[in-house]
Amino acid sequence: MASTLACALIRLYQVLISPLLPPSCRFYPSCSTYAMQAIAHYGVCRGLCLAGWRLLRCHPFHPGGWDPVE
Repeated sequence: MASTLACALIRLYQVLISPLLPPSCRFYPSCSTYAMQAIAHYGVCRGLCLAGWRLLRCHPFHPGGWDPVE
């Protein structure tokens, strides 16, 4: 239930807010897709922690690149 709600909120962000912003994610898959995959794989608590850590690494001094959910 909680994971479905979290993924639905992320999907709303992807559909409604993300198109209004310039593309800026340094990683592939994008941070929002990564968050959905992490929640689906690990559950809400650990998935959101992994997504938060990923967002903290998303800055101009990090090279970015391929970063799958492991």
